[in-house]
Amino acid sequence: MSCIVGSVGPFRRNDFVDVKMVQTLFNLNRHRFSSPVPRKLEVDGLAGRLTFSALERFETAVLGRTRSHSTVTPDDPTSRELVAGQETGLSLLKLTAIMPHALPKRVELFFQPLVDAMAAYGIDTNLRRAHFLAQIGHESGSLRFTEELADGSAYEGRTDLGNTQPGDGKRFKGRGLIQLTGRANYQEYSNDTGIDYVAQPRLLATDPEVAADVAGWFWAKRGLNALADADDVRSVTRRINGGFNGLDDRVAFLRRAKCLLGL
Repeated sequence: MSCIVGSVGPFRRNDFVDVKMVQTLFNLNRHRFSSPVPRKLEVDGLAGRLTFSALERFETAVLGRTRSHSTVTPDDPTSRELVAGQETGLSLLKLTAIMPHALPKRVELFFQPLVDAMAAYGIDTNLRRAHFLAQIGHESGSLRFTEELADGSAYEGRTDLGNTQPGDGKRFKGRGLIQLTGRANYQEYSNDTGIDYVAQPRLLATDPEVAADVAGWFWAKRGLNALADADDVRSVTRRINGGFNGLDDRVAFLRRAKCLLGL
């Protein structure tokens, strides 16, 4: 599974997301340079001289090539070397590239809560982490939203969600990084955590630790680690969404997460 979709280099496609990925991978390979170690690239998704020069230096100084075209294409030798040489583990820098449309402050806000949630709910292999991050990436729009944009009135009277009281649709609309919905789900989360989120439902959206924790809780309660272990993105999506809405976008998130987690 390639980390990028198109080519990055002079007069190439230079898609914003692909450029951010290449910039990130270069920064994660700086330890492979002998002195002097190059400066970090700004991960801004903008293709230009600094990014192209960095690719050239990587190919000549690290890979030992006599010539470089300052270009990387999907799954070419340079792309594979950038992936293979990256530092291991999830980092703030990697999460920024997995969630390419998130503002840096949002990534900083949610990084540690996500790490804590994954540790708390057994999301403890890179394949599980990749699927988890892919799904919350889509559900939250790259960490931009912790509350459903619609007002929730469509859920009014939905007894399958436990919405039995007037106003429950709006009161218990989708919140958290995985969009928990319905009085019954809020009550179940409250029962398991010992905190009454039925009385204060907006905390799932306004508290970053809760927004991440409820996503991990939902993941564990719905048995999603087993589906992630099988690398079954369609079944994971259906269990979260009830269908396959946004499947292509979820797959794109998964591709980036797998790449940066060394899968």
